[in-house]
Amino acid sequence: MSGNTPLYLVMAAAGLIAAFGAGLFPTRVAAGDLNKPIPAPVLDMANDADTEVAVLAGGCFWGQQGVFQHVKGVSRVVSGYSGGAKETATYEQVARETTGHAEAVEITFDPKQVSFGTLLRIYFSVAHDPTQLDRQGPDHGPSYRSQVFAVTPRQAEIARAYIAQLDAAGLFTGPIVTRVEPLAAFYAAEDYHQDYMARNPGDSYIRVHDAPKVAALARVWPDHYRPDPVLLAHR
Repeated sequence: MSGNTPLYLVMAAAGLIAAFGAGLFPTRVAAGDLNKPIPAPVLDMANDADTEVAVLAGGCFWGQQGVFQHVKGVSRVVSGYSGGAKETATYEQVARETTGHAEAVEITFDPKQVSFGTLLRIYFSVAHDPTQLDRQGPDHGPSYRSQVFAVTPRQAEIARAYIAQLDAAGLFTGPIVTRVEPLAAFYAAEDYHQDYMARNPGDSYIRVHDAPKVAALARVWPDHYRPDPVLLAHR
């Protein structure tokens, strides 16, 4: 988990989004700017349950866990593996890029405080770059792919609709390559991967590639950001 600084997405501010919709600014924005939000999903879901679970993959799970641990309404984030068999769901085997797994995070959240669509909004903006195929920044291989592992058919419907919405808006410099497939299983990663960002803030990989994502969350989505992360070690 080392290499060059990853490229991030560039978003459009609310007025610019309206202009896109009106056809006034047909050109795409460039990559590398985390200062502006992206539009909310047109299709979202209301859920009166106390908790809901989402499983998202978008590069190294250290950063994904670190970002979503700072989101209001999220009560638990676990780093792990999805997309392959239980027998090969270990870091050593997944790193060989032959198991079919993606590094993913399992996010437990209160849908009355933060919707699934809002989590996707954060995911597609500051958490990772959804235009990078089978890689994320310095990390290469299908285990670092962008993928929504839909826990329910409704989640799959919302995710696919949002991808189509964002692509149609032409906000990114390339097409979104995020896969959407039903969740078969999620396997928690080894203990040393859990809360990695919080436990290793001085790690060079964290400082260069992941800490900026949390800073972007605070800057771009202040209403959804909380300064103290919810950590597995505290539960």
